[in-house]
Amino acid sequence: MNRFGKAFEKGRALLPFVTAGDPDLETTRSLVLALEEAGADIIELGVPFSDPQADGPVIQAAGQRALEAGTTLSGVLEMVRSLRGVVSTPLVLMGYYNPILNYGEDRFARDAAEAGVAGVIVPDLPFDEGEDFYGVLEREGVDGILMVAPNSEEKRLIETGRRAKGFVYCVSLMGITGQESGLYDRMGDYIDRVKKHVTVPLVLGFGIDSPERAAKAAALVDGVVVGSAIVRLVERFGHDRKRLLNEVKSFAARLKGAIKP
Repeated sequence: MNRFGKAFEKGRALLPFVTAGDPDLETTRSLVLALEEAGADIIELGVPFSDPQADGPVIQAAGQRALEAGTTLSGVLEMVRSLRGVVSTPLVLMGYYNPILNYGEDRFARDAAEAGVAGVIVPDLPFDEGEDFYGVLEREGVDGILMVAPNSEEKRLIETGRRAKGFVYCVSLMGITGQESGLYDRMGDYIDRVKKHVTVPLVLGFGIDSPERAAKAAALVDGVVVGSAIVRLVERFGHDRKRLLNEVKSFAARLKGAIKP
């Protein structure tokens, strides 16, 4: 069953990202509810890790705050489990391989499925290095979401298209998350290359921090990911949950409005 099908049925999808446990897991749970209410189609939850290679300073700092607050992978899964039957928006965990390895691949896949996780993105575990893990996820009914980048070779795009589940995450720039500039200047050509080989929906992320940029990205793909801009709101207003939820809900609603066809 395609658990992401409905997310892409009514036009361009909005995929907001928040770091789980920043400032605490109860606030993250409230943010998920607020984002669904604002029109989010898929919600990404970042699992904090001490050495996040692809994350920029904003998300790195959020991860550190979450770790200092005692956030663990098991805690994140328990928080997601508490949302079963409460939210209908698919939830995707995005995190690095080391915490999953320490948790145990089989145990993680089983617990993620039981918690209601729809998909998992592991930026530092490409499909050719993690075939066993992605196979375990598939057996449990959880989609292993693959990533591509502007420098992905043709043969890699072909293999990505063969293996892709749910959707494919297209990194929009050569760098880390949260950069103010550096969006790949031949974005249309890049996305066209991916579309030649990938038939599942494509989402674009990294460097999309405003409704204006979201609208430009949405013209090329099936969905847009906005992370660092939302994490900045959490950093700014995390001490005042009511204000934070209002700010995030308002921003997400503006993003959703900007990407409507």
